[in-house]
Amino acid sequence: MAVKYTKNFLDKLENIFASSEYHLRYEKGNFKSGYCILKETKIVIVNKYFTLEGKINALLDLLKTLDFNPQSFENQKQQDFLNELKQTELKL
Repeated sequence: MAVKYTKNFLDKLENIFASSEYHLRYEKGNFKSGYCILKETKIVIVNKYFTLEGKINALLDLLKTLDFNPQSFENQKQQDFLNELKQTELKL
């Protein structure tokens, strides 16, 4: 699957987090990797000053780090989307 750097693609990624047990927030911060994971409270914070491309790359990296199970999502479209993302390799 080719990564598309569009607002629609970002919305799909955000919907994955909205359907998971993690809360996604965009805030300013001094992040070395562009994001921060607070595992005890299940909050993910992404640098709000990132460009659209930066936000998408950070969320894709987070999805691989958190290793969501597609079967844990009720929506079939989200399951399929997550399966496709797992097969995508991000080249920076």
